[in-house]
Amino acid sequence: MVKVFRSVVRSAVDDVFAWHARPGAITRLTPPWQPVRVGAEAGSLRDGTAKLVLPGGVPWIAAHDAAGYEPPRQFVDRLASPLLKWRHTHRFEAAGPDRTEVTDQVDTPVPEAFLRAMFAYRHRQLAADLAAHRRYRHEPLTVAVTGASGLVGTALTALLTTGGHQVVRLVRRPAAAAGEREWRPEEPAADLLDGVDAVVHLAGASVAGRFDERHRRAVRDSRIGPTRALAALAARTADGPKVFVSASAVGYYGPDRGDEVLTEDSGRGQGFLADVVADWEAATEPALVAGHRVVLVRTGLVLSPRGGLLRLQYPLFSAGLGGPLGDGRQWMPWIGIDDLADVYLRAVTDPGLSGAVNAVSPEPVRNAEYTRVLGKVLKRPTLLKVPALGPRLLLGADGARELALAGQRAEPRRLLDAGHEFRHPRPADALAHLLGTAPAPVPTTAGDPA
Repeated sequence: MVKVFRSVVRSAVDDVFAWHARPGAITRLTPPWQPVRVGAEAGSLRDGTAKLVLPGGVPWIAAHDAAGYEPPRQFVDRLASPLLKWRHTHRFEAAGPDRTEVTDQVDTPVPEAFLRAMFAYRHRQLAADLAAHRRYRHEPLTVAVTGASGLVGTALTALLTTGGHQVVRLVRRPAAAAGEREWRPEEPAADLLDGVDAVVHLAGASVAGRFDERHRRAVRDSRIGPTRALAALAARTADGPKVFVSASAVGYYGPDRGDEVLTEDSGRGQGFLADVVADWEAATEPALVAGHRVVLVRTGLVLSPRGGLLRLQYPLFSAGLGGPLGDGRQWMPWIGIDDLADVYLRAVTDPGLSGAVNAVSPEPVRNAEYTRVLGKVLKRPTLLKVPALGPRLLLGADGARELALAGQRAEPRRLLDAGHEFRHPRPADALAHLLGTAPAPVPTTAGDPA
């Protein structure tokens, strides 16, 4: 049975086809709730081969069919397996001025119910990515990224490359692939940033964990020294970056400011993370003094089933075992992974953005409300409250206070003042998109009217 999924996006046919042909497209289109990761991208839509890795390491090899390659109107891939028939035709037709009808025609016995959410996600993601590149249009840049293989780095580098930018991955091992450079965090090589237009510095040890002395030292040491060394290198590299974008965190405001609305002009708070973030941001000073545009992305709780809080919650809430943390009154400064990638894209390309930027949704919610929404999205009860004692046993008293039970009513004032458009400003929309429960159009079968 042939299934057909259609939508219209606001971009010309040539631009839509080019987006699919660039590195990162398969990463941007892979639904995050599915237990699948990208093993290798196809080098060409004409006759290249892509590899997805299923649970247990089972490979899904999609080979592109040269006979179906008709740029910019069509390309075809098929599953290279005798066990399952799968032939996927991607078609692009003009639907008016700067409008393209995108059609996915899939010939497979896989039931429609297993495909509908996936293709709805793909079409939403494509439209939103094209809109982001249209808003932040810029001549192609070369962007060096630390932490490129992490949750945020994976999303961001794919967004950058599908927009036509080149990414240089700074890795803490000998470079083994094209586009990689070895980065020694404490003493980077003098030529590390040669030919680079912008740096996005994401690397740092996870703050999740029990707040003992060893963990505190790892969190701090992985941020302050490496950031200062990289900013100093950017400052003295003659043909290097003029833009330095560094990850930061809303932990700057301290773990509990009650109902106070926290903007980028709010003072720093108290506590271990507030101290670390303040020093982390100060470590970018060499680039600032050199006249570079410096952006400090104060990130909130990043929502994605591939990592962070939602990765832990997804299986529990899906099983009906979710509930609010503590009294549930703490504010959650959340942001969806794709909106965060957009913030970084804007930070790299928008000359008017500098200084601290709160990368959070414009609609913060209390933990109890977030819990209710997540349960509603998954159609599960959320009656099992998690007492404050639980996080304290796992993380220690300080860790629970600064992480699990922390609350910041942060507002993205500078982004809003700059007219920034969020893909998913409401938690219900973000969670439904990320977890595959957003409404999907009913597919047609071959021969049905369009």
